[in-house]
Amino acid sequence: MFQDRLTRMPRPVKQFITMLVDALIIAVAVWAAFALRLADPWPEMLASRWWLLIAMPAVTIPIFRLARLYRTVVRHLGPQFGLSLVYGVTFSALCMPVMVILAQQASEFSRSAAVIYWLLAIVGIGGVRMLARGWLRVGLRDGMRPVVIYGAGEAGVQLQASMAGSERFRVVAFVDDDRAAWKTVINGVPVRDPAVIRDVVLRNRCRDIFLAMPSIDRVERRRIIDRLKSLPVTVRTVPSLAELLDGTASLDEVRPIAIEDLLGRDIVEPQQELLQQCIRDRVVLVSGAGGSIGSELCRQILRLGPRRLVLLERSEYALYEIERELSEIKASEGLDVTLTPVLGSVRDRVRGEDVLRTFGVQTVYHAAAYKHVPLVEYNISAGVGNNSLATWTFAEASIAAGVESFVLVSTDKAVRPTNVMGASKRLAELVLQALQRRQTDTRFCMVRFGNVLDSSGSVVPRFKQQIASGGPITVTHPEVIRYFMTIPEAAELVLQAGSMGEGGDVFVLDMGEAVKIADLARLMIRLAGLSERTSDDPHGDIEVQYSGLRPGEKLYEELLIGDNVSGTDHPMIMRAAEAELPWETLEAHLQSLVQACRAPDPERIRALLQTVVEGFKPEKELVDLVWQERADQEARGALPFRPVVEDDATSAPDASHL
Repeated sequence: MFQDRLTRMPRPVKQFITMLVDALIIAVAVWAAFALRLADPWPEMLASRWWLLIAMPAVTIPIFRLARLYRTVVRHLGPQFGLSLVYGVTFSALCMPVMVILAQQASEFSRSAAVIYWLLAIVGIGGVRMLARGWLRVGLRDGMRPVVIYGAGEAGVQLQASMAGSERFRVVAFVDDDRAAWKTVINGVPVRDPAVIRDVVLRNRCRDIFLAMPSIDRVERRRIIDRLKSLPVTVRTVPSLAELLDGTASLDEVRPIAIEDLLGRDIVEPQQELLQQCIRDRVVLVSGAGGSIGSELCRQILRLGPRRLVLLERSEYALYEIERELSEIKASEGLDVTLTPVLGSVRDRVRGEDVLRTFGVQTVYHAAAYKHVPLVEYNISAGVGNNSLATWTFAEASIAAGVESFVLVSTDKAVRPTNVMGASKRLAELVLQALQRRQTDTRFCMVRFGNVLDSSGSVVPRFKQQIASGGPITVTHPEVIRYFMTIPEAAELVLQAGSMGEGGDVFVLDMGEAVKIADLARLMIRLAGLSERTSDDPHGDIEVQYSGLRPGEKLYEELLIGDNVSGTDHPMIMRAAEAELPWETLEAHLQSLVQACRAPDPERIRALLQTVVEGFKPEKELVDLVWQERADQEARGALPFRPVVEDDATSAPDASHL
């Protein structure tokens, strides 16, 4: 194609061609100025000044070079070109009478001819440039992806303007909910009714829709996505209003729709006094600092101005990563906070109390836990030892070290659990409630919420990987539903809830509407611009397959055991009043549980949990991997190795420790 050959020419050659065309236009403009002024196509006045047809281009081309007109790429002309053109032609027009005066021919020269020349030169040079721009872009049109912009406001117009200089995208239409904008044209692009968006997409073979409405809330965004999800397009979006205001993104940064933009409800602005109450100018410790929730708690706590932030983590690599990241944040934002990375486990009473006493920790956020339901079912003694007994161990260490506030990060799976993970977290809640009644120096509270997006155990990252690899997407059951919340939002609410605790409180976060996981999978397929492969559409891109509920899983989760719930000062945080056990009763069960974990005896552990945790009803047979293998070996007459030495890693405090 000739346009392609022209655009591939060396830059000096293209500039030379442009100068020749400009010189011809200038000469024609000089002739036309005199012809129009005298209403004569061959004016006698020009006969004695024919040299202007040569002199004016010779003077004007250098002026244009100084005005940088020849540095502008014709395909990407913008407002700056128009300004440079006006400057260049103005100086050129001023040169015309000066040259006539210097040639001593001013007696018959009309000043209005210079004005006419000025107008003709601007129109001629600017018009030819615009025609050339359109002609060159037409040659690229077939290789550009047709797109639709949803939103004809300032964000949409700015996005379209940025795409106008792109060789990748061609905006074929705006779509907007504002009826007043329908049938108008913006920068040559029509604005259409959302009701006809399917026709626009199919007629123009669009594969992309850009959502340019950064200020809308999640509910409105979800409504729009529901309208678009049946179309064979990839939906992308401009950054949110919050990202634009804090300078972390700009309007021309288009990216795929994030699933967290659609789930849950609009984030309520945090109450700064609650965020800072247990943190500012205090020594704060986060256990499980390298985990999904723990690391986000650390990021937010760091910015709230503690005197010292202690990062307690048993994984060396996870501790290294979070300490490095926090150090970079601290340096870039000029934060005066002492970071203290500590390797250790909350299951180690001696190490825990030593750390708490040495650094004078005042506030603890206990996020260390095993959270993956099937893995805890396969490793019952380790799961209960880490989630329940280690919480007891660390809580006793906190009391002994004089910690003022201890906040447990809990889970909705603790409510009427059908799995050991949920039962172990509910037992951890009961332990803290009982310890709160036993003493008054340390204030204990718990914050319970559902699934967090993009955490280590979330389905969202797994679905993304499955879509990227071509599927299928695996869902456990067609009716399984879950609550979702973003990690930053969950951490923010944990910090605020922890400040409201009076002692023994169970706080429940408003998780919004429950989401059916199968619908979530289909939505993610649509957002990726793909189609679901079904019996009705065997040529679809991604298939959704059902693998069956895993050990310990249930169809839906709850946040409350009973109906006795009250509000708090925060609209998204509720206080639940739930059954407690006195310390004397609970301690005896805990000591039995310690022995069962040391044995280890998964059957005994599960039986004890059923005794202590109200509503715990395992739905499946015992699947602990070590227990199963031991049973198989005993059935074959091979006696397995049985531990005879106490394992401090699973011990919890007993009377001798206290």
